[in-house]
Amino acid sequence: MTPDLFSGDAGDVTHPWRRAKRTLGEVAFSAVDLALLTGPRVDRLARAQPGRRVLVASVYRPGSLLASALPRLRSNRHDVTVALGAVGRAEPALAERTVAEGLGGGKFGNLNRVLEVVAGAGAPDGRGGGPTGLDFDWILAVDDDLLLPPRFLDRFVALCERFALDLAQPAQTLRSHSAWRVTRRRPASLVRETRFVEIGPLTAFGRRAAAGLLPFPELRFGWGLDLHWAALAADAGWRLGVVDATPVRHESATVGSAYPRAEAEAEAAEFLASRPHLPASQAGEVVAAHRRAES
Repeated sequence: MTPDLFSGDAGDVTHPWRRAKRTLGEVAFSAVDLALLTGPRVDRLARAQPGRRVLVASVYRPGSLLASALPRLRSNRHDVTVALGAVGRAEPALAERTVAEGLGGGKFGNLNRVLEVVAGAGAPDGRGGGPTGLDFDWILAVDDDLLLPPRFLDRFVALCERFALDLAQPAQTLRSHSAWRVTRRRPASLVRETRFVEIGPLTAFGRRAAAGLLPFPELRFGWGLDLHWAALAADAGWRLGVVDATPVRHESATVGSAYPRAEAEAEAAEFLASRPHLPASQAGEVVAAHRRAES
């Protein structure tokens, strides 16, 4: 019997016909949001949101899109810290925010190195914040090949807090190479509460989730880690969600194209063999869909 550990969907949108259909779908979804005044409604919510401490952590490779994404991760409302790691030498445009260079581990091991530097610096008063030494309301782990919509951070944090999410991700556009159908954008939706949040391309950890999930396991590929998170979240009573109102574009490369898929699957099977996890067949379940931010 095939283990129930993988999505079964490579999320490949490279075929011209598929891209054309997905592009038309995106136009239709955006028209629905425009008609429903989704943007202005979320902006009103964001303006009422109290300021939070937010950490944006990412590891980038040569030729990444991170420099173009960072402006969408700024905020006039929140106290945002950006900490980056470089595979190789720091790029000039990102050097000021790069806290670690020459990283050669897997995604999550590299992120751990970045978080260690931030934790070592401590909170502004010189004390570490919590069990990981990270005193942040939200920690965003961001891949380096994303394109973000306008006013992303303020809108995203406001919706995560409005619906009391502990672990969250923005939906991906229909044209994105997304491996899990539940993460793809849905029309006329602000937020969907789910049983599953993916390991990327952008994952947000609230304080409770960060305390329970960080530091990350030292995995090279990370497949299956999100299924383990889902089981831990269910046991702890955390709320998980996909934020449809802030869809991100993940279009530069298909899922798993930069490394051997068989090795990623083998690592996942070994990792999950001794750990609780949500079956992949249940990852697409939606607990609740929210179309309105008002009570």
